Amino acid sequence: MAPTLAPGKISYLQLPALDVEESAAFYTTVFGWRLRRKESGTVAFDDSVGEVSGHFETGLPPADRPGLLVHVLVADVEATLDVVRAAGGRVVEPAHGEPPEIYALIADPAGTVLGVFSQADG
Repeated sequence: MAPTLAPGKISYLQLPALDVEESAAFYTTVFGWRLRRKESGTVAFDDSVGEVSGHFETGLPPADRPGLLVHVLVADVEATLDVVRAAGGRVVEPAHGEPPEIYALIADPAGTVLGVFSQADG
């Protein structure tokens, strides 16, 4: 299924990476993102539902204190934090919030901080 193409949609991310293969493995393991290798050799990704894509880029500083914070939807924040640690990332801020909305902040292997969010059905 093709992604939704509409003005105003967030569609593409450039993720900083110290080691592209390490970052690609992290996002595949933690979030189930699908990888593609472009003709140029760039490692690109598509999110788990095929709506957002992007690529890993060396030479960009990690977004360790982002002004804009991107959150990735997950089924279970606590379980995701375990996977983050096992995949070489770290927990920046533990799970918090009030059910059904739970949040946490993580850092990928390059040090970029992003949020994880779950919203259980009431």
